[in-house]
Amino acid sequence: MTKIITCVDGSAITKNVTEAAIWASKKLNKPISFVHTLEKAQQTNIGNYSGSIGIGAHSSLLSEMVALDEQRCKVSLKMADELLNSVSEHAKSAGIINFELIKRHSDLLDTVIDFKDDARLIVIGQNGTGHSNSLAVLGSHIETLIRNATQPILLVPETFKQPTSFMIAYDGRETADKALQQVIDGGLLHGLHCHLVSIKNNEEDLEEKFINAQYKLTSMGFKVSASFLEGNIFNSLMQYKEQNNVELIVMGAFGHSKLRQFFVGSNTLKMLENSDVPVVILK
Repeated sequence: MTKIITCVDGSAITKNVTEAAIWASKKLNKPISFVHTLEKAQQTNIGNYSGSIGIGAHSSLLSEMVALDEQRCKVSLKMADELLNSVSEHAKSAGIINFELIKRHSDLLDTVIDFKDDARLIVIGQNGTGHSNSLAVLGSHIETLIRNATQPILLVPETFKQPTSFMIAYDGRETADKALQQVIDGGLLHGLHCHLVSIKNNEEDLEEKFINAQYKLTSMGFKVSASFLEGNIFNSLMQYKEQNNVELIVMGAFGHSKLRQFFVGSNTLKMLENSDVPVVILK
């Protein structure tokens, strides 16, 4: 796991995704792979109108459509090259010299899976092409990617600045302890002020586990602000984030068949859709 796999698509969010990848690369001392996928265009179903317009006319229209598809492909390739060149200049200006540019004719998920053995972290925009300026709508591939990727994911919103603090919700379950250990071992969040937040639930000995989690973080050098709260999970976490100017959220991901995370039910998806700060999704 040696690379920061960074998905760029030319949307308005691409600049912020690039900035996030640069930040992660410097924190982890890992090279960046900027990846742009050219997904296969859906074949146009023109139907069989030869009985209505004549075989000759049908053939002529089909030829025109083929020519248009070829032209569209050429334009897409040229735009991809310009996008990757722009991203490379951005990286160089930030002092990044160890990076690569990858152009693939593939589905995004297939591409990420192909790189899974090399990926230390996946960086991707919250909203992709076609969803710009729509904060509460995840990009079309994001949920599928989160469910299927095996690596941590850094989900970037429409604005990005290098974070100085992060919030992690702790519910006392095994998945929360696993995520906590990933934070400690990972390196990406070292040096950031940690807000450890727990929402009262039915987990046995939650307060004791919460105190142990705080101790574990502080003993590893993290500056920790710990808060044990009551109330609705989603609302409480979002309110805490706003009141404490949290600049990044850490959360567990849902699995293949159901939501499995620190939060309950649909709270993970709510946090992803409504967060205006970067989100690190741990697997």
